[in-house]
Amino acid sequence: MADEVANSRKPSQKSWMERIGQIMGGEPQDREDLLEILREAEEKHLLDKYALKMLEGVLQVSEQRARDVMVPRKKMIVLKKDALLKEIYPIVIEYGHSRFPVISEDKSEVVGILLAKDLLPHALDKKDIKVEELMRVATVVPESKRLNVLLKEFRAKRSHMAIVVDEYGAVAGVVTIEDVLEQIVGEIEDEHDYADEEYISKRSEVEYIVQALTPLEDFNQYFSTDFDTEEFDTVGGFIVGRLEHMPKKGEKVEQDQFRFEVLRADGRRVHLLKLKIKGKKT
Repeated sequence: MADEVANSRKPSQKSWMERIGQIMGGEPQDREDLLEILREAEEKHLLDKYALKMLEGVLQVSEQRARDVMVPRKKMIVLKKDALLKEIYPIVIEYGHSRFPVISEDKSEVVGILLAKDLLPHALDKKDIKVEELMRVATVVPESKRLNVLLKEFRAKRSHMAIVVDEYGAVAGVVTIEDVLEQIVGEIEDEHDYADEEYISKRSEVEYIVQALTPLEDFNQYFSTDFDTEEFDTVGGFIVGRLEHMPKKGEKVEQDQFRFEVLRADGRRVHLLKLKIKGKKT
């Protein structure tokens, strides 16, 4: 009797993935099967496109490592531990980050993390307070750390930033919880990010911020160039085509008098680029 009751409940206890698999003609045997089932489910309107992208991102995170999404050391915005607070306020205001790595006299040595919110109680304080008096202990992770494991550690430690080190213990870069989450949900914009509607933002006579989705025709018109619009539709597509792989933050491409640098990218596409015009005076 008990077996009959248990058996009668089995259909209702199937997971949503088992039910989708049944509809699509079978259960997944490996990761590729699972992705194929999810994509077919999206085609049959059982999942919307955003849900599919998130699920693909979740699966991708387990394969990516800290080195894949970190900001390289040379691109890190850092503060010196012996700097006075009044000396670092302009940097904090300019970049708008909530956390900054703190370095010692040796620029390759990160000794802590400064939270921008910790500066508020001292904003009107006229005392000479040094950064090292407010900095917190930095979380350190190897560059081989898988992102799904890193995300769990961020949550467990209630931490939002980690210093990434290479196999020799040297600082390789920095990674934030936002960097990891963006691999799942896509780019997370905030008030310091550039607005999507501005395809090309001029910062100086020689430097521009370019959205990767900028139509190549618009780019050509703006800069009087003739990049191939038959092969590529967007500036981001052009960059990927030149590199022949999905680029990471910090990668550069040179074309004629232009130098492109990837500012934001995830495992699926490029988001934001910095453009410098070589040989042009400011």
